Amino acid sequence: MTSAPPSGKPRRVTPLRVTLVVLSLLAFALYRSSEFFTEYLWFDQLGYRDVLLTRWGTSAVLFLVGALVFGAALYAAISLAHRYRPIYPPLTREDILLAQFRANVEPMRKTVTVVVPLVVAIISGIGLAGAWQQVQLLINQTAFGVTDPVFGRDVSFYVFTLPVLEIITLSLRTLCIFAFVANGISHFFNGAIAYRNTKLTFTKAARVQLGILATVFVLLQAASYWLDRYALLNTRHQRFAGADYTDINALLPAYTILAFGALVVAVLFVAWIVKDDIRLPVTGVGIMVVSALAAGVAYPYLVQNFQVKPNERNYEKPYIARNIEATRAAYGLDKVEVKPYAAQTDAKPGALRSDAQTTASLRLLDPNVVSPTFDQREANRRYWGFEQTLSVDRYRFDGQVHDTVIGVRELRPDRLQLDKDSWLNRHIIYTHGFGVAAAYGNKRNPDGEPAFFESGVPSNGKLGEYEERIYFGKRSTKYSIVGAPEGSAPQEFDYQSSTGDNAKQVNNTYSGNGGPSLGNLFNRIAYAIKMRDINILISGYVNESSQILYNRDPQKRVKEVAPYLSIDSGAYPSVVNGRIVWIVDAYTTSDKYPYSQPSNLEGVVSESRDSVLRSREGGDINYIRNSVKATVDAYDGSVKLYAWDTKDPILASWQKVFPGALRPVSEIDGELMSHLRYPEDMFRVQRAVLGAYHVTDPEEFFVGQDFWQTPADPIKNKKKKAAEAGAGLALQSPYYLTMQVPGQESPRFSLSSSYIPRDGQGVLSGFLVADSETGADKGKVADSYGKLTLLQLPSGNTVNGPGQVQNTFDADPEVGKVLNLLRQGDTTVIQGNLLTVPVGGGLLYVQPVYVQSNGSGSYPLLQMVLASFGDKIGFATTLDGALDQVFGGDSGANLGDEVVGGEAKTVVDIEGGSAVANGNDTKQPAAKPKEGGAKPAPAPGTAQERLDASLKQMQEAMAEADKARQAGDWAAYGNAEKKLRDALERALAAKKEIGG
Repeated sequence: MTSAPPSGKPRRVTPLRVTLVVLSLLAFALYRSSEFFTEYLWFDQLGYRDVLLTRWGTSAVLFLVGALVFGAALYAAISLAHRYRPIYPPLTREDILLAQFRANVEPMRKTVTVVVPLVVAIISGIGLAGAWQQVQLLINQTAFGVTDPVFGRDVSFYVFTLPVLEIITLSLRTLCIFAFVANGISHFFNGAIAYRNTKLTFTKAARVQLGILATVFVLLQAASYWLDRYALLNTRHQRFAGADYTDINALLPAYTILAFGALVVAVLFVAWIVKDDIRLPVTGVGIMVVSALAAGVAYPYLVQNFQVKPNERNYEKPYIARNIEATRAAYGLDKVEVKPYAAQTDAKPGALRSDAQTTASLRLLDPNVVSPTFDQREANRRYWGFEQTLSVDRYRFDGQVHDTVIGVRELRPDRLQLDKDSWLNRHIIYTHGFGVAAAYGNKRNPDGEPAFFESGVPSNGKLGEYEERIYFGKRSTKYSIVGAPEGSAPQEFDYQSSTGDNAKQVNNTYSGNGGPSLGNLFNRIAYAIKMRDINILISGYVNESSQILYNRDPQKRVKEVAPYLSIDSGAYPSVVNGRIVWIVDAYTTSDKYPYSQPSNLEGVVSESRDSVLRSREGGDINYIRNSVKATVDAYDGSVKLYAWDTKDPILASWQKVFPGALRPVSEIDGELMSHLRYPEDMFRVQRAVLGAYHVTDPEEFFVGQDFWQTPADPIKNKKKKAAEAGAGLALQSPYYLTMQVPGQESPRFSLSSSYIPRDGQGVLSGFLVADSETGADKGKVADSYGKLTLLQLPSGNTVNGPGQVQNTFDADPEVGKVLNLLRQGDTTVIQGNLLTVPVGGGLLYVQPVYVQSNGSGSYPLLQMVLASFGDKIGFATTLDGALDQVFGGDSGANLGDEVVGGEAKTVVDIEGGSAVANGNDTKQPAAKPKEGGAKPAPAPGTAQERLDASLKQMQEAMAEADKARQAGDWAAYGNAEKKLRDALERALAAKKEIGG
């Protein structure tokens, strides 16, 4: 029997172990090499190779600098301590024990001397490499042209220079600590530091080495104190950000004193090097600690609590004024036009006549609700689908611009369960989506379905011919392999040319340039390793013409080629110049703008939006610009970046770093320009900041009585379950609408949101509108684009806010009865977005109401419209009818929600008369019966009998609709929906006659 190796003896290095280690290192190197190589191929194919090489080059240089400096310093600290160790025989018992310990660890010393600095060097290099963006901005910085109010330095110093100086001082101080500890431990084990006769003794070598490290550290601490003076301008306080009275009058002098005090302490450490007196460094450390506590803590505390707090408003007034000015400038709010708006609450007949165009453009189609309708009517096949929230855009045809709700028919791997399907289906057959579906925002079909002006597969409608295939989108698979030699049989599924027995599958071969080539063995090996999929290497479907498409999400593609930008959380599709393109807004941000109030970018956006925008800084920001508009072609994935805000110094700096990466605005053609818009995420950030910073008087700001907040979304929060009580309320989303703000000459495509007081009152306090109309001229942005208008309601107004209006709708007995009728049977009532529009001298609220069956395959249909102005409520099957109810029988608006493909008639009783509103025809006001004349003959039976009969007919129509839907008989379904609408109108008329 073979005996075990003796205890303590190192294991023998066997060839097998060596082989395993070598193979592991080779495997890791091969994997990392494939990552770098495929990343290079991807950027090169996309045309952004220089961006990648610049990033790699800067990171590599910083890595080498960090690794060499940290590694060399730490190695020198350990090696010098060993080299200058004292050589003398042990005299005491402690010396003998220490000598024995040194003898035992001597075999490991050389390893530790190399390995420890090497590990620290790699970690430090990686950390410093991550600062490549800050270093590039420092080298290529552009002046802001604005100076801070304390030191008179340009803002660029705080945004570009100060962050790098802080990184350098922090890194070097950390290095000094590591080196000091390593050097001290080495000296101790070598006997150069000892504790004898109640006294700590150092050899000259130990004293010199430790003294030099301590001196350098203290000098760096002095530099850090000096930089802290400038960092005060980004200090956060309870009420505002930036240096306050205490910061300027207590902390600023304190940091100056501490900086010079540190220089004195450095002299004491130098004196210790020359003169062996331990009291010198101890005294120096004591001076630093006492000075920091006295000047940096105690004195500011006394000033704040005994001088400032008793009269805080007067002391802080000039500093609040600085904060207000800087914050409004940093968030682009310094040019907001504030207009007093004494909103009327009296709904007079004809009040909307001057706002007829705005009223006609009211978007009743809720993009958050109708996605299931798009899915059922336009997805065409189970493997295609639309996003849960559709996009809002505008298109010009038939001589006018139409607000549009549009969705992309994307390939949906989640619905097709491609992850469980064969490799061939996942990556070769199902590769793309097909076309868009677009509907009028203010029209609908008689049965409540969207009125599509672009639909079908292949697509047919108002948008003309365009490339319909969508290889790049939000739902694309991880990767697809496309392309084949000319003349090869198409392998990719395209669409079904018809249905039923004549159904024919049409296949396609990709002909674009959308991804790196798999035409050579080397590339195939690299991608097989990257994707961890051997099929890429061995499959016969991969040929010399194959391309691999990956990183297909449009937002991620923009982020990859422009890592210095923060990407908007919503990309939206547009059909432009015969192509589907994804339009992505991108931002330059900073958290270093002096005196500007910070905002949590991620938190502000996610309060009312499912997807999340993340800042480049990874946390709060206090400066933002919509600096870049980007497009991603849905067919070939090409990314185009346009320098949108040419006045932004941060963007100008990045253009120096990456010359040629961004295109000028002059290259944006007119058709693309017409689809650009004001970014929603930036608007969210601005409205959150403006909630407080519409107050420009420092004294009023200090009190905070006039601060506003965005109202909670009355629909989303109604859906919260009891189990979610205490969770944060979802804020109301801003809405894109074509409207005419008071003072504008014509309606403009706009983004708007409302305000309510922060003190909890639900009345409306303000209404913010961003002009989102970019124009349609090549290379020229409309002069009014981006203009922010704030309609400020007077204090004490009685205009209800969104929450109060929703409560009024829900509490109204007549509305409740109709909604309960609609809920009978197997149906659900869905209330859509509550829109707010400044018309008629006041504020009009409009909300679409949808009805949806609870069965499988059901979808919401627009059936009713709620409207409110002042304390008046209207509820009818069309917007025209609802508005007439609100405005005494005649709102003055002649278009409202139009109905295409048929008639949707709304009976509105006015003082015993009736009016018929038709979406396609000009409605005629109800004729009152002449005095003494014959009244119109009533329908047979009493009003109550007619109401009961109508309710019964509604139930029968709903049952018929549900049965037709389950059978797939859409003609019968449409007839049933018409019966339901007619019965509902009769029920409303009868109830009105009874006295409801």
